[in-house]
Amino acid sequence: MSDFAYAYAHPSTLEHGAEGNKLSLAAYAENAPAGAACFFRGRLCDSWLAARGLTTLAKVVASRFVPQSAVLRDPIVTAGAGMLRFEAFSSCNGVYARLDLGPDALEGEFLSSGTTNVDFNEPMVNALSRIARTEPVLLSVGDQEVVLERAAGKVTERKVTLPERWIKGLTAVQGYLAVMEEKMALSRVQAVQLVQGIPAGTAKSDFFLVLRGPRPSFAPVGGRGAVRVGGLHRLRLLEGLLPLCEGLRVFATADGQASAYVLAMGGGQEFVLALSAEVNRGFSGEGNQLDTLMEELPAEWIAGANNLFRGNETFNPTLFAVEHDLAPDTVDRLCASLSAMGLLGFDLAENHYFYRRLPFKLERILKLNPRLKNARALLEAADDVQLVGLGAGGRTEARVRGTGVWHTVVVGGTEPPRCTCPWFTGNQGQRGPCKHILAAQMRFL
Repeated sequence: MSDFAYAYAHPSTLEHGAEGNKLSLAAYAENAPAGAACFFRGRLCDSWLAARGLTTLAKVVASRFVPQSAVLRDPIVTAGAGMLRFEAFSSCNGVYARLDLGPDALEGEFLSSGTTNVDFNEPMVNALSRIARTEPVLLSVGDQEVVLERAAGKVTERKVTLPERWIKGLTAVQGYLAVMEEKMALSRVQAVQLVQGIPAGTAKSDFFLVLRGPRPSFAPVGGRGAVRVGGLHRLRLLEGLLPLCEGLRVFATADGQASAYVLAMGGGQEFVLALSAEVNRGFSGEGNQLDTLMEELPAEWIAGANNLFRGNETFNPTLFAVEHDLAPDTVDRLCASLSAMGLLGFDLAENHYFYRRLPFKLERILKLNPRLKNARALLEAADDVQLVGLGAGGRTEARVRGTGVWHTVVVGGTEPPRCTCPWFTGNQGQRGPCKHILAAQMRFL
């Protein structure tokens, strides 16, 4: 997997000027056309609260819960449909965060829609933390720059390297969010109690969030309604926001592979934090969307979606099928594939998909799945995927070549697929299918 470098026109700054405050968040989009129009120009209705959300987002970006992980600093922001969504990962890719600024949080004009990277450098973030409660802050967002106004800054050029696993994580986390269920809703007082209940130090084992009467707490053993939290200490990232929120909703997948915490901040602002199952599991390695990418989506479908949908626009598969006279399975495939490519995000609070135009070329996104690439390589060889026999219930048994050994794969029917390779043995399908299962499914199903 190769990283790629890009350049900002200037570093992000936050300074005070005679005409007000100006925060300039330098931006870059790999696929942005020259001279792209501005997306939004206006002001933040509650600049102090928005600054708290942005500084928490910066904490997530700067966090590194696995020592060998690379330092990442750059979120993306999607503008459109009357709102702004800032999204980012921790450096280890195991924590996802999003700050949503809805129509009630913004006062101004949306001129266009799109998605761009933004520079979160340390001086700018430090200045954000010093914004006072009554300070006005102007904001403009464009393909090539995002500006929150507090004064003019010096123009320079800075080169940045962004690992591609960041993009992979963005495509994978939406697959988890879309299947999560709400487990509990907490008040502001309970949210503060939640922070107070986090054990000191680094959690070495799983904990479970439970309600004992009205008070939330963490226990080493779960029960009915409990939420598994791997790497519990990662929730300390929310310490500065939980006392400010109006309420907290907790979501989790049925299999306990991910959890999410949605903070209603008031004034049209919302903050989302999602955690992977374990500290050493980044979202980029999950592979939970690989099944949907086995059959490549026609290029004209992608082009059609990009022409039809604006940034942050709601994507309702059922309504889309009715409006365009499409078969439900066709739209399901489109929805799954767009999500797997990162072109759809998922809003837990509203329980719907939203469209996102990633600031990277689509061909780059499509090449980010080595397991899928390796599975297709197995299919290209004459004898690497062999049929053994057909079983009851539509089950198919195959032999697939591994590294110096043959693996037995069983696919089809109503039971989950199985493989004898070390990847499947260690993960039992919880991090997506292995390359051998993918190859057998593409050949025989």
